[in-house]
Amino acid sequence: MRRVVWTVLCVLVLVGAVAPPAVASGLWPLAGPVVRGYDPPEVRWGAGHRGVDLAGEPGDAVVAPASGVVSFAGEVAGRPVVVVDHGTERTTLEPVVAVVPIGARVAAGEAVGRLEPGHQPCPTAACLHWGLRHGEAYRDPLSLVTATYRLLPEAAAAQVRERAAAREAALAASSPLGPAGNGRLTPPTVGRLGSRFGMRLHPIFNEWRMHNGIDLSAACGTPLYAAADAVVSHMGYDSSGGWRLVLSHGSVDGVNLQTVYLHAEGYRVRAGDRLARGQLVGTMGSTGWSTGCHLHFGVKADGRHVDPLGWLS
Repeated sequence: MRRVVWTVLCVLVLVGAVAPPAVASGLWPLAGPVVRGYDPPEVRWGAGHRGVDLAGEPGDAVVAPASGVVSFAGEVAGRPVVVVDHGTERTTLEPVVAVVPIGARVAAGEAVGRLEPGHQPCPTAACLHWGLRHGEAYRDPLSLVTATYRLLPEAAAAQVRERAAAREAALAASSPLGPAGNGRLTPPTVGRLGSRFGMRLHPIFNEWRMHNGIDLSAACGTPLYAAADAVVSHMGYDSSGGWRLVLSHGSVDGVNLQTVYLHAEGYRVRAGDRLARGQLVGTMGSTGWSTGCHLHFGVKADGRHVDPLGWLS
């Protein structure tokens, strides 16, 4: 009995190493984070939030979260709306100016419109309200992109041990792709060192991939700092890295050096800002493809990813 329990515990702890990929029935219509969740009314006619709001920018492409037919593209109460019929369900996207006609068949991920400003409340320049209905009943749109998993047989425990050993060997054998910098950078935050630079089994996609940085874990909201004097070359959001920041440090040890910050809760700087070493740039979060609060910190030397530990003091 103890052997069975131990096997189950091992599989649960390391299930990411051998579990089949998560199965999702739909896609995100916009890459921005959820700024207001689904809050259905207690009674059908009552007040509530019958959808989710995603942050974006005016002009952002809005895509069909699942394949279907465009059943409406026009204005409702002065606001542009696109509706995609998926059969038993239909998606409502607003305020969105359609780029496809009524009756058009669209595939999941195909652009159906452009995001317009005007939805309120919204903490950014524009927000997408995404609604989902099954017949006449409202549903949480995030149910389209919620992952599900299958249970694993007892034999998976051996695979867990084998892949864990292979991962450790790969990490031990990995080396920087560029020069070491002898502590030219100061730590960007305070946190526990998690995944290191090198090949690893991706915690979400269960594929062996290069991890182009290090992960520093702490509570969401932990301050993030500039690792050296820099100019902000990019600040924005994407589905994989979440809130992403790229700092350019100029020539260091004869190479053009950049640092990359991923998964932040948010940043307090904009592209073009000049920063001093140790200046507050934002706070730690778990946006994008992330399994918990942490900072993914990357270093690029002459455009190539290198091991950040070789550059940190």
